[in-house]
Amino acid sequence: MATKKISCDGFTLVEIMIVIAIIVILAAASIPIFLASRINASEASAIVSCRTIQSACQSYYMNITPHTYPSALEDLINPNSNPPYVDTVLAVNKQKQGYSFEYVFNNSESFCVYADPITPGRTGNRYFFVDETGVTRARTGGRAGPADTPVE
Repeated sequence: MATKKISCDGFTLVEIMIVIAIIVILAAASIPIFLASRINASEASAIVSCRTIQSACQSYYMNITPHTYPSALEDLINPNSNPPYVDTVLAVNKQKQGYSFEYVFNNSESFCVYADPITPGRTGNRYFFVDETGVTRARTGGRAGPADTPVE
């Protein structure tokens, strides 16, 4: 009669703990990189949205007689403009990709747009500003204005 050998091959507790430790180290190293890239993407989207609003305001200004800038962002989705100057999400909700947008109509020759992170440090670190000059400006730690550093 032949005897059968029973195999007890498997992972030891030490081997499993080493694998778990490696996974934790990789996660700890990659999470901050992921969060930083998310903030960078949100800030890039905010810059593009500021430039889009500024460009739309210039187009609106040129197409209206007498020349004037829109009194509100909602004017940029006026049914008479086909296609609308900006997308509905930006004009109505005034929020996009972690940033909130505030349009200020100063007078028929002047306006400004503020883009602030909804959750500073999480959705963005920089605040943005653009006006009729077309120069987008940024500031860290508080609302940007016309004297802040231009974004390149």
